[in-house]
Amino acid sequence: MATSAIGPGFLTQTVVFTGTLGASFGFAILVSVFIDFVAQVNIWRIIIAGQAPAQSLLNRVVPGLGGMLTVLVALGGLAFNIGNVAGCGLGLNVVLGIPVELGAGLSAVLAIGLFLFREAGRAMDRFAQTLGVLMVGLTVVVAVAARPPIGEAVLRSVAPASLDVVSILTIVGGTVGGYITFAGAHRLLDAGMSGTAAIGQATRSALTGIGIASLMRVLLFLGALGVVSQGLSFDPANPPASMFRLAAGEIGYRFFGVVMWAAAITSVVGSAYTSVSFVRTLRAGWEQRTAPLIIGFIALSTLIFLIVGRPVTVLLLVGALNGLILPFGLGAILVAGHRASLMRDYRHPVSLTAAGTLVAIVMTGMGLYTVVQLLR
Repeated sequence: MATSAIGPGFLTQTVVFTGTLGASFGFAILVSVFIDFVAQVNIWRIIIAGQAPAQSLLNRVVPGLGGMLTVLVALGGLAFNIGNVAGCGLGLNVVLGIPVELGAGLSAVLAIGLFLFREAGRAMDRFAQTLGVLMVGLTVVVAVAARPPIGEAVLRSVAPASLDVVSILTIVGGTVGGYITFAGAHRLLDAGMSGTAAIGQATRSALTGIGIASLMRVLLFLGALGVVSQGLSFDPANPPASMFRLAAGEIGYRFFGVVMWAAAITSVVGSAYTSVSFVRTLRAGWEQRTAPLIIGFIALSTLIFLIVGRPVTVLLLVGALNGLILPFGLGAILVAGHRASLMRDYRHPVSLTAAGTLVAIVMTGMGLYTVVQLLR
């Protein structure tokens, strides 16, 4: 879940918003962390207790509701994956100097290779964990090199000088929106963890995933803030690359290439896996063809990138789109969580339901506000 969240869009959103909001972006991060925790813990616990993927549970609440969520998640996952594939190419271009298109193609082949193994699930888990540690480690080095004003960051995180609803919606969407919301829960189901006995494991996993993603967000924020506080500005063509370079010179730029590639390739895998975990329930027989569907999803994403490309603005807009999907998915899952016929002997805590309902309402309000702003 964490490495699915940390992709090219995640890197881009964090640096761009730090550049425009400065230390006050810390407040947006703080709010988003609360929303992320509430959304993930509610959704993961209910899915694990219901012993079925999200779309199956929702179809039992209202026929067709799960199909609607499937379409939204799959389209959002595909859009994000085009950016993920592009990020792979960009990362290898920085590290090895090869063309972006070639790097994207080679990375897609590697991602596809993971799903050709008999133990594809275990290979995917180890791959994501190893690269996740690498990403965090390199970003720590760059954040320290940037010498950010820690005191100002802490102050503005609780007393912001300015507020930006769009930034909150976008980074929530980039962390737990769309397919990312369900990535970990569906992976636990496929690993055989379900039912009331697995609720504790689901809760711990959700908290760990959000904790890692939030740590990476804070490190990127501090690195970018350190650059901004020196009066420097980011290259709008590639904000995160310029942040790493301005913070730590040429070695920082090389670090960026590794971080970008690791973030992108793990998100390619996570996006494809989770999107297909929805799509495979649309037709009988597709459950047994998960690997071919994932391979096709990655190949399609790569083909679209090679034809269309990936502007930075698309990654920002897709983050906002996934943020709009979140309240719909969370609200529907909360309804399923209170259907005794679906939850069997599990009773979802009232406190989590109240917090989840509040988050769904707030996210809906922010989503409507963002749509109005985008249409102006």
